[in-house]
Parts: sequence; C-alpha cells; structure tokens
Amino acid sequence: MSVKPDPIPEGYGTVTPWISTKDTARVIDFLKAAFDAEELARVEGPVPGKIGHAEVRIGTSIVMLFDTPFKVDTPALLRLYVEDAEAVLQKAVDAGAAVVTPLTDVQAWGDRIARLRDPLGNIWWLQERVEALEPEEAMRRMEEPEYVKAMEQTQVLDAPDLI
Repeated sequence: MSVKPDPIPEGYGTVTPWISTKDTARVIDFLKAAFDAEELARVEGPVPGKIGHAEVRIGTSIVMLFDTPFKVDTPALLRLYVEDAEAVLQKAVDAGAAVVTPLTDVQAWGDRIARLRDPLGNIWWLQERVEALEPEEAMRRMEEPEYVKAMEQTQVLDAPDLI
C-alpha cells in the first residue's frame, strides 16, 4: 500500500508564479545576475531552441518559466522581499532592469519599496521589511501626511510606456 505524499512538493509554496516570455533564456540570465537565482531545470520545448519549461529558485521561492505560445505579451507582476532593497535594485539595474518606481521611504506598513521592469517587461516589486507593525498601527499611520506622501510615490509610474 502506498502512502499518500504531502500535497505540496518539498521546496515549493502553495502558489508558484509563472513567467511567460519571448526569450526565457534571457530572463533566466537576468534573474541569476539580478537576484542570485539558482536554475533548477530547463527543458527544451517542441520548437528547437525554445524553452518549454524551466524553474529557478529565488531565495525560498520557485518561479517557473517558459517561452510563450501566446500571441500577445503577458508580463508577470511579482513581489520579491529582500534584505537590502537599495543594493538589490542597483544589482538589477546593472543586470539590465529599468526603474519604474525609485526606492521609497518607509511605507505605513513598514516596508521600503521599489519597482523595476526586467529586460522582457516583467514588473518586480522589491520590498524590504524595516519595521514589524501591528495592523492597527499601520492603519493609523495611513492617515499621517508623511506616509500618505510615501504611498503616493508608489503610485507614480516613472515608465509611462507601461500603460
């Protein structure tokens, strides 16, 4: 009699993001350079030279990727918690990313945030937790002018070609 395995394979979370691009190999190279991603798997697709399935680990998360079969671009939107948002943002820019939102001041809920677009158009929210707040404190802060201003900064797109 076989034992039923755990419902979630080891190393995976309950949600796994997919990135579908026209050049998955290039995205994998970017992820390695920008976020120290570890490539776990790469399988050629039915079309020679195209990637049908790939997986990378970034920190504690696995991201799956493949060369798109879609007729329209479908950029991914991903949040990445990091220990040093300023350093990771610079590393990502050095690897070819474009800044969408510069690194913010601390937000009402205790994070600093920057947004960037990778070379294939995927948007990454870099977030650095600098304060651990109770929900009531975060809600109270959302009324304070300094935090309202910080939130407004995250709503500005410095890359108008995104919309």
